Amino acid sequence: MEEYRAPVQQQWSPYSWNGGTILAIAGDDFSVIASDTRLSEGFQIYTRDSPKTYQLGDRTILGCCGFHGDVLTVTKNIQAQMKIYEHVHHKKMSSGAVAQLLATMLYHRRFFPFYTYNILAGIDPEGKGCIYSFDPVGSYEREVYRAGGSAASMLQPLLDNQIGYKNQTGVTPEPLTKEKAVALIKDVFTAAAERDIYTGDGLRITLITAEGTEVTEVPLRKD
Repeated sequence: MEEYRAPVQQQWSPYSWNGGTILAIAGDDFSVIASDTRLSEGFQIYTRDSPKTYQLGDRTILGCCGFHGDVLTVTKNIQAQMKIYEHVHHKKMSSGAVAQLLATMLYHRRFFPFYTYNILAGIDPEGKGCIYSFDPVGSYEREVYRAGGSAASMLQPLLDNQIGYKNQTGVTPEPLTKEKAVALIKDVFTAAAERDIYTGDGLRITLITAEGTEVTEVPLRKD
């Protein structure tokens, strides 16, 4: 009867999806980047303490989520290149230079892309907050706010409304303060954790200023 059995197609993917959400906001003299701390796959939670923000420099932080294997590869490679740059040029890379380096790394892998969502936050040479968002193959742009990851579709409209004042009439835009940015991040992540099973457990918020960084951790729902 073997000859009558239907053929079975075996499937394998080099990628996996480990979830997670990242978000960054830039102000006049600061930037703030945040991520949840859940690392999961399907309906399994691997760890509840895996932030997706990585300190690359004194005032440069990368938010990176998606396939955790590629996340580790991207962050290790970019940290190695930054050390080489510092030894050769005897100075540290600026946030803009790190953004260009990351774009080059992603484009180099364009035929077998890293499965990661990347947002870079820092301070530019003029002391203003800057964030850069990337597509999978290295195209990037400087923005004021951006969300990425599994709950990006829920967070981005809220940012458009509260910071971008999109599709509103009769509203006078107010200057964005550090306190408002941090409070907004807490609210949107709390909302996302209610709807997205890949976002939750904890929230790590990093505030970046010319003086350095300040980290705040907030609990999120754990189910």
